[in-house]
Amino acid sequence: MQDESGKPEFWEAAFHERQEMWGFEPSRSAVLTRDFFVEKGVQQVLIPGIGYGRNARIFRDSGMTVTGIEISATAIEMARKHYGEDMTIYHGSVTAMPFDNRRYDGIFCYALIHLLDSEERRKLIRDCYHQLSDNGYMIFTVISKEADTYGKGTLIGKDRYAMFGGVNMFFYDEASIHEEFEAAGLLNISTVSESYPFYLITCRKETGAGT
Repeated sequence: MQDESGKPEFWEAAFHERQEMWGFEPSRSAVLTRDFFVEKGVQQVLIPGIGYGRNARIFRDSGMTVTGIEISATAIEMARKHYGEDMTIYHGSVTAMPFDNRRYDGIFCYALIHLLDSEERRKLIRDCYHQLSDNGYMIFTVISKEADTYGKGTLIGKDRYAMFGGVNMFFYDEASIHEEFEAAGLLNISTVSESYPFYLITCRKETGAGT
């Protein structure tokens, strides 16, 4: 990855200095996704960018098996401290997916894809879709152009800005969601308000669909 937000040292420093910087309550997006996954009978969940696990716990508490991917070794240590050693977490960047050959019936990717450049976003969507089982669902939380930070910082590409001392962020609207997710079984777009206004993007892999 080209921007600072994709470098292990960026996140190592962030987790080392600020530890459990987002607290332990799951995000609203994670709660909504958990409810949806329960309704659909999802059992195996992959969470790219799992961090220290605050959004993973509610899936586990609902009886799902969770596998994570995390770029920060410090965050992985924190996850194991708080949630035990029995959850598989691969150490590496999501841009290096896949880390295993498993297929998952649920994938949840929270506030991560908008930190990537266009090529990396396409690869992440493609890699996640490839790891979905037939009739599986993947849900992405992405920042909206309605955020008050849109247009701030240094413009480095279409709807993409360098800000916050090392984070490059792409801001989505419905047009860009359709452009990037349509071929990956786009099923629904909804809005959710958390620390920022987000979109919740749901995709479904039909039986026999290509990867």
